[in-house]
Amino acid sequence: MASKRSAKIVLISGMIIVAFGLLFTAQSKSEIGPQSSFMYNNPQWTVNGIAVAAFGFVAVATGFVLMLYQRSSRKVVP
Repeated sequence: MASKRSAKIVLISGMIIVAFGLLFTAQSKSEIGPQSSFMYNNPQWTVNGIAVAAFGFVAVATGFVLMLYQRSSRKVVP
């Protein structure tokens, strides 16, 4: 059984991964970043960024479910 701390770590890590995925996507669409970057205006990094963000969303959902599971397993039924 996962501890509350590990659930928070998964949740926070997922949020960071989502942020990086969105950053990669924005840079690949020429929204942000230096023009000298290999990701700038590169359609392949749009796909990569979406994949990274999707993985991050799965991690966020997993951390959230683990936190809910921890909360529900603490309830004592008489």
